[in-house]
Amino acid sequence: MRHVVDARGSFCPGPITELVKVYRKAQAGDQIELLVTDPAAKSDVAAWASKSKNELVEVKEEQGYIRILIRVTSKGR
Repeated sequence: MRHVVDARGSFCPGPITELVKVYRKAQAGDQIELLVTDPAAKSDVAAWASKSKNELVEVKEEQGYIRILIRVTSKGR
């Protein structure tokens, strides 16, 4: 299943907080697509993915926002 989290216009810690809310309901194998405008979210999400042992699939600069794709590989909290 693919979940979309639109955190555009939100700044730290908003994007991570919104990501974690969806992550807690997701299952292993799900994808979470995070849309952000805060450039700090790129490093924040990368650090979160590494720490939580989930896969950072893609970070892509779009027109006016950043799209970050995560694959849920671990359900450790």
